[in-house]
Amino acid sequence: MTSEPGALAQNDPQAPEHAARNRMVIGLLLVATFVVILNETIMSVALPRLMDDLGATANAVQWLTTAFLLTMAVVIPVTGFLIQRTNTRPLFILAMGLFSLGTLAAALSPSLAFMIAARVVQALGTAIMMPLLMTTVMTLVPHNRRGPVMGNISMVISVAPAIGPAISGIVLNYLSWPWLFWLVLPIALTALGVGARLMSNVTTPRYAPLDILSVPISALAFGGLVYGLSSFGELGGEDGNTTGYVAVAVGVLAMAVFVLRQIRLQKTERALLDLRTFTSKNFTISLAMMVIMMAALFGTVILLPIYMQNVLGFDTLRTGALLLPGGLVMGLLAPRVGRLYETYGPRPLIVPGSAIVCAVLWAMTLLGPDTNWVNILIGHILISIGLALTFTPLFTVSLSSVPAELYSHGSATLGSVQQVAGAAGVALFIAIMSAISARHTAEGLDPVLALSKGITAAFTVGAILSIFTIVSAFFVRRPPDFGAPQMVH
Repeated sequence: MTSEPGALAQNDPQAPEHAARNRMVIGLLLVATFVVILNETIMSVALPRLMDDLGATANAVQWLTTAFLLTMAVVIPVTGFLIQRTNTRPLFILAMGLFSLGTLAAALSPSLAFMIAARVVQALGTAIMMPLLMTTVMTLVPHNRRGPVMGNISMVISVAPAIGPAISGIVLNYLSWPWLFWLVLPIALTALGVGARLMSNVTTPRYAPLDILSVPISALAFGGLVYGLSSFGELGGEDGNTTGYVAVAVGVLAMAVFVLRQIRLQKTERALLDLRTFTSKNFTISLAMMVIMMAALFGTVILLPIYMQNVLGFDTLRTGALLLPGGLVMGLLAPRVGRLYETYGPRPLIVPGSAIVCAVLWAMTLLGPDTNWVNILIGHILISIGLALTFTPLFTVSLSSVPAELYSHGSATLGSVQQVAGAAGVALFIAIMSAISARHTAEGLDPVLALSKGITAAFTVGAILSIFTIVSAFFVRRPPDFGAPQMVH
């Protein structure tokens, strides 16, 4: 295949004279991405408060998270096309403009329906920002210097959702729920203003055909899977579960059609999402590991607050305070892990990281009504360390193992899979927790103890799945020539 990069930089973006400009562009994208991704999980602790203030049911407020994830899943596959066709600066302004507008609307929401619409607008900006960051970094940063930069990216992508519940819990202890948005809005507007003034166009757009039919098929595929999996995560009973099964079935069928169509279209360079990224063994294995890790991250993030508040009786402030150190540790470690990756490669980091995550998940199967809070704090810090050791190498290896012309498609694939994995993690953990706790409650067990047993059952399933990451970690290799892209023929 002839190499024709979809985002070739103007006048060699890796030239030394462009170093300062590149650092500023990447820095702006990192800050903006952190802000937008934070909103994926910032609502989790606030849902009970919203139910009271807006007079809504649990199923209804769950749509604040479901709608956000659903929009992300639908839009991200299209970003590969947008990134190829549009300059960096206008795409950045579009993403941050949408996110800022959605944040303002959410803060002013008079009703639940209005807030859900605002969250959809927020998600539109978020869906553009993440692949834009990944593709820009892959274009601007030389292969042998990607470790530290990818460390910063993994810090943003993993820490933001991890500390979302912690920040939410602390804010809600002192302020009302609109402040979750009012506190974010000035940061978003500042990033938008600075970016509009200083952001440079570091890529050269090229013509990329858009297969119109692939767009609705993609929406049905990724949207159906995320919606269906999220429905399993709702405490809605049989009706919700029936809807979930139907949505997942539609998603799986549409995904099969989407994959077959992309395979046919990529022969003529017209695929919406080019699947030749999967011809790289490194990319495929890394992506599979990331699915389990993201599911573990999102599942843990959603279950621990439920456990601490509904089983141990903690308030939102204490819950947030206990979750915050783990997120901070993950953030501090990520850049250092990037430098270690440069020296030692992926395997010495991924193998112990996977083992730590697996061990902590097994330890969490021992949680109960009498568990000491210190054990929870230590466990959350340890699992954060394990995730920090795995995310940076997996991000770097996966995208460094595909050719330059597929960077935008690799980034879009990575983002789409992350959303499905996050929804699957939440759905899996919550569905198991709900089923087991309901069964024990029906048998006459105390509801708190029944919920505790449901939570430990969910962590047991997560622990079993995490064993596969340890095995897979031994098959991840450093990309040839220290990250040089492999050409796909």
